[in-house]
Amino acid sequence: MSQVPSLSGPTQAPRSGGVPKQLVILVHGVGADGNDLIGLAPFYQRALPDAVFVAPNAPYRFDMAPFGYQWFSVQDLQRDTRLTGVQAAAPILDAFIDEQLIEYGLGDDRLLLVGFSQGTMMALHVGLRREAAPAGIVAHSGMLVGEHLLSSEIRTRPPVLLTHGALDEVLPVQALPLAEAALNGAGVPVESHIMPGLGHGIDEATIALDLAFMTRIFPPAGDGLTAIHR
Repeated sequence: MSQVPSLSGPTQAPRSGGVPKQLVILVHGVGADGNDLIGLAPFYQRALPDAVFVAPNAPYRFDMAPFGYQWFSVQDLQRDTRLTGVQAAAPILDAFIDEQLIEYGLGDDRLLLVGFSQGTMMALHVGLRREAAPAGIVAHSGMLVGEHLLSSEIRTRPPVLLTHGALDEVLPVQALPLAEAALNGAGVPVESHIMPGLGHGIDEATIALDLAFMTRIFPPAGDGLTAIHR
C-alpha cells in the first residue's frame, strides 16, 4: 500500500498565548495554498482566542498553472470525475486531521473544519465521514460532492454553515441549495446563506457569519453552555 502523502503549511498560534483549546483546519481551494486562508486567523481569533489555526497546502501541485496546489485536478470536472478526485484525496486530509489532533492533544469535539471552494468539497466529504464528529464545518463557495452516497456513508452529523456568493462566477450558487437539501435529508443541522453582491470569495459579512457560528459551537467559558457534539 502506498504511503499517504504528508501535508504542511502555515500555522497561527493562539492569540491568548496559551495551550490550544481548539483546532481550526483551513482547507484551501484549487490553485491556492495554505497562505490563502491563514489570513482568516486574525479575524477568527476574535471568537476563538485559544484556537490554533493550521492551513495545509493541498498534496498536489496545480496542473493548470506554475504555482499553487490542488486536492485533485479540475481539468475534467464531470460529476464522476469530481467524486473520484475527492475520494482519492480524502484519506490524505483525514490523516492530516488525525496528526494535528494528536499534535495538540485535542479530540474531534475541539475541531473545526473551514473549507473554501475545492476545500469545501474536501471538508464536507471528510468531516461527515470521520468516526468522531468535529465540532462543526464551515463551507464557503463550494459544493457537496457525492450527495447520492451521503445517506449510506455518513458517520457523524456536526453542525454545518454553508455560504455562497450570489454572483459566484466559478462554482454556481445553485450548489448551495442542493447541498443544503442533501445535508438536511441526512439529518445534518445546516445553516445556509447566499451572500448578495459577492462573487467567488469571502467578505466581511461572511466572516461575521463564521464568527457567530464559531461562538455557538465553542461557547465562551463561563456561559454555562457546552459545545454541540453529535
